[in-house]
Amino acid sequence: MKHSVYLAGPITGCTYRGCTGWREYAQRCLDSETTKCKSPMRTKNFWAPDEIVDNSGLSSPMASARGILCRDHNDCVNASVLLVNFKEAEKISIGTVMEIAWAYERRIPIVVVLPVAVLNIHQHDMLDEAIDYAVADLDVAIAIARTIIGEDA
Repeated sequence: MKHSVYLAGPITGCTYRGCTGWREYAQRCLDSETTKCKSPMRTKNFWAPDEIVDNSGLSSPMASARGILCRDHNDCVNASVLLVNFKEAEKISIGTVMEIAWAYERRIPIVVVLPVAVLNIHQHDMLDEAIDYAVADLDVAIAIARTIIGEDA
């Protein structure tokens, strides 16, 4: 059986490199013969590495509001695990919170990397209860995801 790990986290207002760097790392760690990571940034290489991601004015169907919602929802609800990275989040990511809700509704395991700081901007009782595993390190989150999909050898 093929597993998929959906890589969720802030996008709008972040640099392209900031959106893709940790996702590319997670993909290198998780992709295998039986597991494929799904990134909401795939095919969205229209930005320069340090350019701030902003979908307004783009003509690509995959970067339209409908395109983003359709593909990200499909990827998320068909995932084996949702791996969320909030570690560097500077503002609340509404899209990522939606993805967590979609995964929670489907009982897809949710692993979240949270900042160690006293103030977690994503702290909310409902969100806290939806998260299955909250850790402070991406490598720990990746190890948990590997365990969930049975590739922890």
